[in-house]
Amino acid sequence: MHNLCFRPLPLFLLMTVCLTVVFPTASLQAKPFFEDGFLGLTQEEVHDKLGTPHAIRSRKAALRVFSYYSPKDWKKYFSKLVSPQNGEDVYTYSRNGVQVRYSFVYKPDFREAVDFPTLHVKRVEVEFTPSVPLKAIPALVNEFNPSIGPKDPAFRSNLWVLLFKGPPSKAAELVVEEWDKEDGKWSLAYQLFSVNGIPDYLTVNSSIDRLEFTVQSLSRIHQTGRHTHEPIMNPYSQEFAQRPPAPPKPKKTIPVPVYAE
Repeated sequence: MHNLCFRPLPLFLLMTVCLTVVFPTASLQAKPFFEDGFLGLTQEEVHDKLGTPHAIRSRKAALRVFSYYSPKDWKKYFSKLVSPQNGEDVYTYSRNGVQVRYSFVYKPDFREAVDFPTLHVKRVEVEFTPSVPLKAIPALVNEFNPSIGPKDPAFRSNLWVLLFKGPPSKAAELVVEEWDKEDGKWSLAYQLFSVNGIPDYLTVNSSIDRLEFTVQSLSRIHQTGRHTHEPIMNPYSQEFAQRPPAPPKPKKTIPVPVYAE
C-alpha cells in the first residue's frame, strides 16, 4: 500500500502560483466588449494588435483641435506634461485612394488603486480624407460591420447618423463616463459624422467625414433623446438603397408686383 502523503511545494513555486491567482495579467483581464474588436482593449493590447502608433495626438479644449507628435517625442517629453489618457494613438492607412486615420481614445480603470491605472479603449475615431459616400465605408474599415435589417435601430440628426449593433455588454460600463451608468444597457454604436451636415434626404451616396465606434445606450435614447434623435430606416439595409430618389425641390416663384390702377 502506497504511503499517501503530500510534500510541500518549494517556496518560490508557491509564490508563483499565488501571484498568478491573485494578480492576473492585464491581457487575461481585458477583452473587447463587442464584435468591433477594439472597445475595451488595453493600450498595450492595441499596440500588440496594430504595432507602434504612427503618431500620438493631444486634444485641445477647443472642439476638434489636435497637436500631433512622434511616439519618440511623446514618450520622451510631452507625455510628462499631461495625463496619460490625453494621448491618443493614431494609425494612418491609404485604402482605395482614401486616407483612413484611426485614433484611439482611452479611459483609465479607476478601480485600480495605483498612480497610473490601466488604459482601456473607450472610443475609436476613424477619419476619411477626402470624405466618402456612406456606402463605401464598410470596404474602407474592416471593423465596421453594420446590421442590414431595415428596422434595426438607426437615428439621425443634422450632423450625424447613429447605428446600433448587437446585444448590450455589462462589461462595457468600464469605459462609460455617466455617473448612473449602472441604469443603462450599453451597446456597440456606430456614429457617422458629416462636417457639411446630413442632408434632409439621406442616401447611400451622402458624404461622411468621420466614423466613431462608441458605447451608447439604446434605452436611454428612447427615454431622453426623443427631441434630438430622429428614428430612420437603417441606411445599410437593402430596402433603404431601393428607395426612390429624392423628390425635386419646389421652385420658388418670383413675386410679381401689383401696381395700383
